[in-house]
Amino acid sequence: MSSPNASKSALIIIDVQKSFTQMPSWTLDEVPAFQSSLLRLEQGCRLSGVPVVHIYHCGASGPFTPESGFIQPLDWLPGNPSARFDKHTHNAFTDTGLDLWLRRRGVQKLIITGIRTEQCCETTARVGSDIGYQVDFVTEATLTFPMKHQGSGVVFSAQDIKTRTELVLQERFARIVDVDTCLASLG
Repeated sequence: MSSPNASKSALIIIDVQKSFTQMPSWTLDEVPAFQSSLLRLEQGCRLSGVPVVHIYHCGASGPFTPESGFIQPLDWLPGNPSARFDKHTHNAFTDTGLDLWLRRRGVQKLIITGIRTEQCCETTARVGSDIGYQVDFVTEATLTFPMKHQGSGVVFSAQDIKTRTELVLQERFARIVDVDTCLASLG
Protein backbone atom coordinates (compact mmCIF):
# COMPACT_ATOMS: atom_id res chain seq x y z
CA MET A 1 0.00 0.00 0.00
CA SER A 2 1.40 3.38 -0.92
CA SER A 3 1.54 6.42 1.34
CA PRO A 4 0.36 9.84 0.11
CA ASN A 5 4.00 10.93 -0.39
CA ALA A 6 4.80 7.78 -2.37
CA SER A 7 1.81 8.18 -4.67
CA LYS A 8 3.01 11.64 -5.68
CA SER A 9 6.56 10.45 -6.48
CA ALA A 10 8.17 8.63 -9.38
CA LEU A 11 11.57 6.94 -9.58
CA ILE A 12 13.33 7.99 -12.79
CA ILE A 13 16.15 5.59 -13.78
CA ILE A 14 18.17 7.24 -16.54
CA ASP A 15 20.37 5.49 -19.12
CA VAL A 16 21.20 2.33 -17.14
CA GLN A 17 21.85 0.68 -20.47
CA LYS A 18 24.39 -1.59 -22.14
CA SER A 19 25.53 1.21 -24.48
CA PHE A 20 27.87 2.48 -21.77
CA THR A 21 29.70 -0.85 -21.55
CA GLN A 22 30.96 -0.18 -25.09
CA MET A 23 32.47 3.21 -24.24
CA PRO A 24 36.21 3.72 -23.56
CA SER A 25 35.37 5.40 -20.23
CA TRP A 26 33.48 2.33 -18.92
CA THR A 27 35.07 0.87 -15.83
CA LEU A 28 33.68 -1.44 -13.19
CA ASP A 29 35.33 0.48 -10.32
CA GLU A 30 32.18 2.28 -9.17
CA VAL A 31 29.57 -0.14 -10.52
CA PRO A 32 29.12 -2.44 -7.47
CA ALA A 33 28.28 0.43 -5.09
CA PHE A 34 26.04 2.07 -7.73
CA GLN A 35 24.26 -1.21 -8.45
CA SER A 36 23.67 -1.93 -4.77
CA SER A 37 22.29 1.55 -4.09
CA LEU A 38 20.10 1.63 -7.17
CA LEU A 39 18.65 -1.83 -6.54
CA ARG A 40 17.89 -0.97 -2.90
CA LEU A 41 16.19 2.26 -3.98
CA GLU A 42 14.28 0.58 -6.80
CA GLN A 43 13.01 -2.20 -4.51
CA GLY A 44 12.01 0.30 -1.81
CA CYS A 45 10.14 2.43 -4.31
CA ARG A 46 8.25 -0.56 -5.71
CA LEU A 47 7.31 -1.69 -2.19
CA SER A 48 6.03 1.84 -1.47
CA GLY A 49 3.93 1.94 -4.64
CA VAL A 50 6.16 4.46 -6.42
CA PRO A 51 6.10 4.04 -10.19
CA VAL A 52 9.48 3.15 -11.71
CA VAL A 53 10.30 4.77 -15.05
CA HIS A 54 13.16 3.69 -17.31
CA ILE A 55 14.71 6.23 -19.64
CA TYR A 56 17.09 5.17 -22.43
CA HIS A 57 19.33 7.34 -24.56
CA CYS A 58 19.14 6.86 -28.32
CA GLY A 59 21.84 8.60 -30.33
CA ALA A 60 22.82 9.03 -33.93
CA SER A 61 25.98 6.93 -33.85
CA GLY A 62 27.86 4.18 -32.07
CA PRO A 63 26.49 2.02 -29.26
CA PHE A 64 23.65 4.47 -28.58
CA THR A 65 21.91 3.81 -31.91
CA PRO A 66 18.92 1.49 -31.92
CA GLU A 67 20.70 -0.61 -34.56
CA SER A 68 23.60 -1.29 -32.18
CA GLY A 69 21.49 -3.57 -30.00
CA PHE A 70 22.88 -1.95 -26.83
CA ILE A 71 19.86 0.19 -25.93
CA GLN A 72 18.66 -2.27 -23.36
CA PRO A 73 18.99 -2.40 -19.58
CA LEU A 74 22.14 -3.60 -17.91
CA ASP A 75 21.61 -7.26 -17.02
CA TRP A 76 21.05 -6.62 -13.33
CA LEU A 77 18.37 -3.91 -13.67
CA PRO A 78 14.91 -5.31 -12.86
CA GLY A 79 12.44 -5.24 -15.71
CA ASN A 80 8.76 -4.35 -15.82
CA PRO A 81 8.98 -0.59 -15.33
CA SER A 82 5.74 1.37 -15.09
CA ALA A 83 6.83 3.16 -18.26
CA ARG A 84 9.78 3.41 -20.66
CA PHE A 85 10.79 6.48 -22.62
CA ASP A 86 13.58 6.87 -25.19
CA LYS A 87 15.32 10.22 -25.35
CA HIS A 88 17.53 11.95 -27.90
CA THR A 89 18.72 14.82 -25.68
CA HIS A 90 20.52 15.04 -22.36
CA ASN A 91 17.29 15.46 -20.39
CA ALA A 92 14.48 12.96 -20.09
CA PHE A 93 11.71 15.46 -20.94
CA THR A 94 12.35 16.92 -24.40
CA ASP A 95 10.12 15.18 -26.95
CA THR A 96 9.66 12.01 -24.87
CA GLY A 97 6.15 12.28 -23.38
CA LEU A 98 7.52 11.82 -19.84
CA ASP A 99 6.09 15.09 -18.52
CA LEU A 100 2.58 14.28 -19.77
CA TRP A 101 2.79 10.75 -18.36
CA LEU A 102 3.85 12.09 -14.93
CA ARG A 103 1.23 14.85 -14.81
CA ARG A 104 -1.59 12.46 -15.76
CA ARG A 105 -0.64 10.41 -12.69
CA GLY A 106 -0.39 13.38 -10.34
CA VAL A 107 3.35 12.97 -9.81
CA GLN A 108 4.88 15.96 -8.05
CA LYS A 109 8.28 14.63 -7.00
CA LEU A 110 10.98 13.03 -9.14
CA ILE A 111 13.58 10.70 -7.67
CA ILE A 112 16.54 10.94 -10.05
CA THR A 113 19.07 8.10 -10.51
CA GLY A 114 21.14 6.60 -13.30
CA ILE A 115 24.15 7.13 -15.57
CA ARG A 116 25.92 9.83 -15.91
CA THR A 117 25.63 11.88 -12.75
CA GLU A 118 26.72 15.20 -14.28
CA GLN A 119 25.17 14.76 -17.67
CA CYS A 120 21.73 13.23 -18.19
CA CYS A 121 20.88 12.86 -14.48
CA GLU A 122 21.83 16.44 -13.60
CA THR A 123 20.20 17.87 -16.73
CA THR A 124 16.96 15.99 -16.06
CA ALA A 125 16.98 17.27 -12.46
CA ARG A 126 17.41 20.86 -13.66
CA VAL A 127 14.70 20.65 -16.31
CA GLY A 128 12.35 18.81 -13.94
CA SER A 129 12.79 21.53 -11.33
CA ASP A 130 12.30 24.28 -13.90
CA ILE A 131 8.96 22.82 -15.03
CA GLY A 132 7.63 22.51 -11.49
CA TYR A 133 8.62 19.17 -9.99
CA GLN A 134 10.23 18.69 -6.61
CA VAL A 135 13.42 16.72 -7.17
CA ASP A 136 15.27 14.26 -4.95
CA PHE A 137 18.70 13.62 -6.44
CA VAL A 138 20.05 10.33 -5.07
CA THR A 139 23.74 10.74 -5.85
CA GLU A 140 24.77 7.35 -4.48
CA ALA A 141 22.39 5.78 -7.02
CA THR A 142 24.08 7.58 -9.92
CA LEU A 143 27.21 6.58 -11.81
CA THR A 144 29.85 8.56 -13.64
CA PHE A 145 33.45 8.19 -14.74
CA PRO A 146 36.66 10.21 -14.31
CA MET A 147 37.05 13.09 -16.76
CA LYS A 148 40.06 15.10 -17.91
CA HIS A 149 39.72 18.88 -18.19
CA GLN A 150 41.00 19.80 -21.64
CA GLY A 151 42.42 23.18 -20.65
CA SER A 152 44.34 22.28 -17.52
CA GLY A 153 44.85 18.56 -17.98
CA VAL A 154 43.50 17.97 -14.47
CA VAL A 155 41.68 14.66 -14.05
CA PHE A 156 38.53 14.84 -11.98
CA SER A 157 37.56 11.60 -10.24
CA ALA A 158 34.03 10.24 -10.30
CA GLN A 159 33.67 11.44 -6.71
CA ASP A 160 34.91 14.94 -7.65
CA ILE A 161 32.25 15.10 -10.34
CA LYS A 162 29.52 13.86 -8.00
CA THR A 163 30.51 16.43 -5.38
CA ARG A 164 30.37 19.22 -7.99
CA THR A 165 26.95 18.04 -9.15
CA GLU A 166 25.64 18.08 -5.60
CA LEU A 167 27.06 21.58 -5.12
CA VAL A 168 25.29 23.07 -8.14
CA LEU A 169 21.98 21.25 -7.63
CA GLN A 170 21.53 21.61 -3.85
CA GLU A 171 18.94 24.18 -2.82
CA ARG A 172 18.60 25.38 -6.41
CA PHE A 173 17.23 22.44 -8.37
CA ALA A 174 17.11 19.46 -6.01
CA ARG A 175 17.27 18.05 -2.55
CA ILE A 176 20.40 15.88 -2.32
CA VAL A 177 19.58 12.66 -0.48
CA ASP A 178 20.94 9.19 0.10
CA VAL A 179 18.87 6.05 -0.46
CA ASP A 180 17.77 5.72 3.17
CA THR A 181 16.62 9.34 3.42
CA CYS A 182 14.76 9.09 0.13
CA LEU A 183 12.95 5.91 1.12
CA ALA A 184 12.11 7.25 4.59
CA SER A 185 10.50 10.33 3.01
CA LEU A 186 8.11 8.08 1.09
CA GLY A 187 6.42 7.20 4.36
